[in-house]
Amino acid sequence: MRRHRFILLVAGAAAIWPLSLSAQQPAQPALPVIGVLNSTTVGLRDEQAAAFRAGLKEVGYVIGQNVTIEYRWANDQYDRLPALAAELVSRKVAVIVAAGGPVSAIAAKNVTTTIPIVFTTIADPVKSGLVASLSRPGGNVTGTAGLTSELDPKRLELLHQIKPTTGPLGALINPNRPDVDTQLRDVQAGAAAIGRQLIILNTGTEREIDIAFETLARQPVDALLVSADPFFSSRRAQVIALAARHAVPAIYQWREFPAAGGLMSYGPIIADAYRQTGIYVGRILKGAQPADLPVTRPTRFEFVINRTTANALGLTVPRLLLGLADDVLD
Repeated sequence: MRRHRFILLVAGAAAIWPLSLSAQQPAQPALPVIGVLNSTTVGLRDEQAAAFRAGLKEVGYVIGQNVTIEYRWANDQYDRLPALAAELVSRKVAVIVAAGGPVSAIAAKNVTTTIPIVFTTIADPVKSGLVASLSRPGGNVTGTAGLTSELDPKRLELLHQIKPTTGPLGALINPNRPDVDTQLRDVQAGAAAIGRQLIILNTGTEREIDIAFETLARQPVDALLVSADPFFSSRRAQVIALAARHAVPAIYQWREFPAAGGLMSYGPIIADAYRQTGIYVGRILKGAQPADLPVTRPTRFEFVINRTTANALGLTVPRLLLGLADDVLD
């Protein structure tokens, strides 16, 4: 009887030991979290997401394996950005990626001085107050400068070459952009340099895009600049469809526009910026400080023409432009 009782006690203890041992094992550390704050609509475009993941992987990080990611999207409602940025701070994310223009980066910077922030494709981060200088950012912010709106005058010049008439040109401008005054001065100077009148169409909502093209139906322009702004990128399908419906030749910032049926684009290769963002995020996760990571600038640009759209608009693309193009889509 005693022997039987002893065996039961030993067996019971053996059953409990593994549970006790496992309970004493140290908890696995949580994976670091990357917070993405974006002023635009839900979803990084495929080439952006792939380039960002590739940059992370170069530094040894794979989303879902040794790092996780959380997104906050403002859906072009900029007044939501401060609260969304605060949510990421309360989640104690390891680093914040600010996408969709300077509004996202400014909102993030205003709510934290300790969590590292990496911005993407911002025209002038020094003038925006995000960094002290490109070579020595200082503070908790760094990223990639975009050469985005600065290229609007060059886009006007290309538009003039494909439509070398004397009529006015139009420009869609987002009045909600933080540096809109600088952008306006640049496009007006660009139009003056080629001797063309410029009609500014302030367009900061989806409905205002429709109204802008209704205005163009009453006050025609020879061609249209869709200025560099994340808002227009997030409304790409709407803008391209209206330009086609009203038979307005238009130039855009990114190649995704002519790839989707727009006439032409000129700008940096955006995938390069997102790859660099991924690299910087990975380096920060390994211990690098944003203050020691210089803001990078684009080194590759591309001019893309959709010849099918040009034919539909009755345009003959000059040989000079075809020769300058990095890609001609048929």
